[in-house]
Amino acid sequence: MPKLAYLGPEGTFAEEALRILAPHAERLPSANVSAALDAARRGEADGAVVPLENSLEGGITTTLDELAWGDPLLITAEVLLPVEFSLLVRPGTESGDIKRIFSHPAALTQCRGFIARELPDAVAVAGPSTAGAAQEVALPSSPYDAAIAARIAGEHYGLVELASGIGDRSDTVTRFVHVTRPAPPPEPTGADRTSLVVFLSDDHPGALLEMLTEFAVRGVNLTRIESRPTGDGIGRYFFHFDFEGHVAEARVGEAISGLHRVCADVRFLGSYPRADRLSPQIKRGTADPDFAEAAGWLARIRNGQI
Repeated sequence: MPKLAYLGPEGTFAEEALRILAPHAERLPSANVSAALDAARRGEADGAVVPLENSLEGGITTTLDELAWGDPLLITAEVLLPVEFSLLVRPGTESGDIKRIFSHPAALTQCRGFIARELPDAVAVAGPSTAGAAQEVALPSSPYDAAIAARIAGEHYGLVELASGIGDRSDTVTRFVHVTRPAPPPEPTGADRTSLVVFLSDDHPGALLEMLTEFAVRGVNLTRIESRPTGDGIGRYFFHFDFEGHVAEARVGEAISGLHRVCADVRFLGSYPRADRLSPQIKRGTADPDFAEAAGWLARIRNGQI
């Protein structure tokens, strides 16, 4: 039975995602995303399940940076998890008693309309996880009066649900990924996604266009692009790319090879089945047989067979 690390403690959305991706795995709660990924890197776990992006807030910066800078890890699967937040309190607490709210920064951001409308005098305090916030609020000596977390966290820690569905958007989804130590990627399914981290060789006019051209000319459709600072000064960035297709496919392989030629570094993060099972629309001339035919045509020219 595999052991998978996740952002703990018990009752987080990450645990819920893990249960979907690997229902029979042994679960290892971790203090934060970095700790979960480090557990996979050190071999303390066979892998980890961590949030990668949210439909409202975008990329989860801790995960993006860890995948870019830490020892290499490989994404092998993903799940899209609907996110519904509840306001959880100790039994006997009423809304008028709430002065301090505790939760993960993303949860506080996604519920800021509810907080402003229903609890305008309360102070929102950020913590490492939604379930950790619920665990803290459950303590009789806690300085916090309420937590924003999943309903399951309230069940874990004996809290009462004072309000449910308090997110500003009812259709919010978080994308979680399963990562392992480097290994061959899963076989292509025809509905796959590939992820990369790309570092520029130097900052010059058209540098981003050069990278995007490698995808465009091969008919590779991007599903996400996000820049992150390198830490080497203002204006220095590296880029995360998600796009349709699998590294085993010619158009994807050639796009990655093209990036490798023009960029300082390209880190392959994995090719894996898309959670939504959407297959790409292949442009004319970019299917694998088209690349094979073109390679054969070029070989004939080089052999003098005009």
